Amino acid sequence: PERGHVFTDRLMRMRGLKETVFLGSDTMRGPISALVPHVQFQRRERMSQLAYAGAKKISRMRPRSAIVGFSVENVYAIAELIRRQRGGAAVVMGALSPRTRNAQVDMYPNGDVDFLVATDAIGMGLNLDIDHVAFSSLSKFDGRRMRPLAPNELAQIAGRAGRGMSSGTFGVTGEARPLDDEVARAITDHRFTPLSKLQWRNPDLQFGTVEALIGSLEAPSQDERLVKAREADDLRALKTLSQQAEIMARASGGPSVRLLWDVCRVPDFRGISHAEHASLLDGIFGYLHERGTLPNDWMARQIKRIDRVEGDIDTLSKRLAFIRTWTYVAQRAGWVDDENHWRSETRAVEDRLSDALHERLTQRFVDRRTSVLLRRLKQKEAMLAEVNDKGDVTVEGEFVGRLEGFRFTQDKNAAGNEAKTLRSAALAALTPQFHLRADRFYNAPDTEIDFTEQGGLMWGEHAVGKLVAGPDAMRPQVQAFVDDEAGADVAEKVTRRLQHFIDRQVQALFEPLVGLSRDEELSGLARGFAVRMVEAHGLVARADVSDEVKALDQDARGALRKHGIRFGQFTIFMPLLLKPAPTRLRLV
Repeated sequence: PERGHVFTDRLMRMRGLKETVFLGSDTMRGPISALVPHVQFQRRERMSQLAYAGAKKISRMRPRSAIVGFSVENVYAIAELIRRQRGGAAVVMGALSPRTRNAQVDMYPNGDVDFLVATDAIGMGLNLDIDHVAFSSLSKFDGRRMRPLAPNELAQIAGRAGRGMSSGTFGVTGEARPLDDEVARAITDHRFTPLSKLQWRNPDLQFGTVEALIGSLEAPSQDERLVKAREADDLRALKTLSQQAEIMARASGGPSVRLLWDVCRVPDFRGISHAEHASLLDGIFGYLHERGTLPNDWMARQIKRIDRVEGDIDTLSKRLAFIRTWTYVAQRAGWVDDENHWRSETRAVEDRLSDALHERLTQRFVDRRTSVLLRRLKQKEAMLAEVNDKGDVTVEGEFVGRLEGFRFTQDKNAAGNEAKTLRSAALAALTPQFHLRADRFYNAPDTEIDFTEQGGLMWGEHAVGKLVAGPDAMRPQVQAFVDDEAGADVAEKVTRRLQHFIDRQVQALFEPLVGLSRDEELSGLARGFAVRMVEAHGLVARADVSDEVKALDQDARGALRKHGIRFGQFTIFMPLLLKPAPTRLRLV
C-alpha cells in the first residue's frame, strides 16, 4: 500500500515519446479509463489453463513446483524440508539482491533443483517453467498487520504456474487451509473485483520550508478516486529529522529542503529500525549540506566494514542490505567526489556479497549430490562412476559410497529419499563397473583369492562369498556375495570363479584324501573305513572308531597305510593333512 502511489504517479504523469503501454489486469480498466484520456484497451487471454488442485503435502509435490511462504522463517523451513526429502530448492525473496536472486533462479531451469521456495516476490518479474504453485499460507504481514491475501493477490502468484501453451495448477500445502470454492473459481476464471480507488500522493511538492514540504506531501486529492497513500518511509524519515533543531537550521531554504528530501528518499534496505535509518540519513545530509559531497575516507570506512564474505546467511543478508544503501548513494549524481570509483567499488562489494550469499543459500538448501544425480537419472543419461583403490565410489564426481567386492554400501550420511536416490544412481552407474570387476576377478590368479577360518571367501581385503555345505565333505559349495542389481551374469561369473578356486584348493590341500576316495581297489571294511576318514578330513579319534579298527585285518590296514593313514594310540590320521594349510581348510 505505501508504494501504490508510485504506480499511480507513473500512470498519470509518465508518457512515452510516441505511445505509452500499460500492462495489467481488467481490475484496472476503470481507473485507467477515468485517469488517462483517449486510452485504448486490448485484451490478451491466457493461452493455457490454470486449475485448482487442492491441498497436497510437500513430500508428495511433483517436480517443477513452487512453494510460496510469506516470511523468511517460513521460506527457510520449507527449503530445509525439501532439501532433506527432494534434494533441494532455489530460494527467491524480495530481500535478495538481483544478482543473488538471479543466481538462485538459474538453478531451476538448469535442472540443479526441481523446486522453488519463494515469498510473493515470485509474482513479479519471473518467467519460469513452473507446473504447480502451492501456498503454504494465505495471509501475510503487510508492514503493519497480518492480513489475508486478496483473490487478485493470490492470482498474481498462482499465475506463475503454466507457461505458453502449457497449463498449470495451484493449490495449498502445509498448514494453509483449502481455498474457498469462490476464491479458487475467481483465480481460474481471472475475474476479480474491479478497483475503484488508487493510492495517491501529491506530486506538486513545496520546497520553501520543511513544514511546507510535509504539508504538500500530506495534502489530500480533490479527486475522490484517489486516496491518500499510507505514510511511506521517506515521509516518516522527513518527519523524524524535522524534529532535530540542527537539521531544521540547515534546511532553511529551497535548495537545502530539496536536498533533505532527496536524502530522505534513500531506501531503507537495512530495515533495522526507523530510528537507525533516520540516524544514517542525518549523517549523509550533514556531509552533503556542509561539504557538497560525502568524504572519501568516510565512504571508505562505511564500505570496508561491510566488505567481508564470511558468515552465515543472516549475516551476509544484513551486509548485502547495507551495501545496497551505499550503492544507491553512489548512484546519486553529485553526492560523491569520484562517482565512477565509488559506483564501481560499491557494485564490486555487492557482487561479492551476492555471490557469497548465493553460495551459502545453496550449501544450506541444496544437496548438490542428490540434485546432480536426480537430474541425470531423469535424463536417463549414462552416468560416469569411478572406483578408487580404496573402493570409494564417485558418480559424476559426487561421493556416493563404497564398493566392497561386489556389494555396494552407500554413504551412511544419506537418509530418506536422499538415500534412495543415491542407491538408484550409484547402482545404475556401477553396472559397467560390476561387469569389469567380474571379468577382472574371473581372470585373477588363485593367489589373489583366499578363505578364512570362518568359511569366508576373500578377494584381497574384500569378502566376495562364503563356503556352504555341499553334497559331500570333499565337495563344498560357494555362495557369492553379489548385489542383485549387478545382474545374473555377474553373479554367475563370480560364483563360477569361486567354485573353481575352492575345488582346486580341495584338490591340492586334500590330495591324500582325494586319492583315498578314488581308490577302487579298496573293498570291504577297508573301503568303509576310508569313507570315514574322508568324511573326517583325515583325522579321527581312535576311540570313535575302535570297533572298526579292531575289525580291520592286516591286509586292510596295509592298503590304508599306502595312502598315508597312520594308526596312532589315540588318533588315526594322515600326516600330510596335519600341515598348516590343510589344517586351515579342514577347520572351516
